[in-house]
Amino acid sequence: MTSVSPLAQASSPSAFRQLVRAGRFTAQTAGQCPGFTQGNLAIMPSAYADEFLRFARRNPKSCPVIGMSEPGDPSVPELGQDIDLRTDIPGYCVFRDGRMVEEVPHLRELWREDLVGFVIGCSLSFEEALLEGGVPVRHIEQGTTVPMYDTDRPNGAAGRFGGNGVVSMRPMSAAQAIRAIQITSRFPATHGAPVHFGDPAEIGIADIDRPDYGERAEIRPGEIPVFWACGVTPQQAIRSAGLPFAITHKPGHMLVTDVRNSHLAVL
Repeated sequence: MTSVSPLAQASSPSAFRQLVRAGRFTAQTAGQCPGFTQGNLAIMPSAYADEFLRFARRNPKSCPVIGMSEPGDPSVPELGQDIDLRTDIPGYCVFRDGRMVEEVPHLRELWREDLVGFVIGCSLSFEEALLEGGVPVRHIEQGTTVPMYDTDRPNGAAGRFGGNGVVSMRPMSAAQAIRAIQITSRFPATHGAPVHFGDPAEIGIADIDRPDYGERAEIRPGEIPVFWACGVTPQQAIRSAGLPFAITHKPGHMLVTDVRNSHLAVL
């Protein structure tokens, strides 16, 4: 089956999800369905759900939960009536005993009746506001996946969930960074304001040109790296917890919801 171009724009989030569900869109989702919220995903057995929810509440910058499914039910009606967590994300990561063991295009054969899905706000959702505010977004310009990095900053632990935080990075000038702080502060449900800017070594990043996830973004003369908390953080928490089975989105490959970004903004 021929895949849709990564630049293709569907007429609505529901139509976009249908393309993903049919295997016709398999790329990263930055820039898709402008105006609508995208979400990270963490799926795990219900026995661990309460503990993970406590972890998310202790780490609201990294893990702002915007939707949650019932055990065994792949739908999340508050984010879209036809959402199916088994099929509506362009790529999934499967974890066993805390290790990522494979990437899969859907979860039809892996879904279980005890699984609970958490949808976590994603920084890709505030990029439209950045662009409208005159702040360029480099990975959209390059047509690549936003670069993401493991840090040495520990998460707030909850039970077996801990690990260190993950950040996404967007390079910009100092003036653009100030504007970006003003804009993204209005979107706490999608990670809010940056958590760091400037020297990446201060948060444990040894080489800015070698992201742990995603792809390198060009940093031009006069620009500084600006870092936001990232929804890949649950992957580190799953590793630290050593869960026997869990699933996440593939970094950069998000669930596109029916919720408008404007509805999550704080005035």
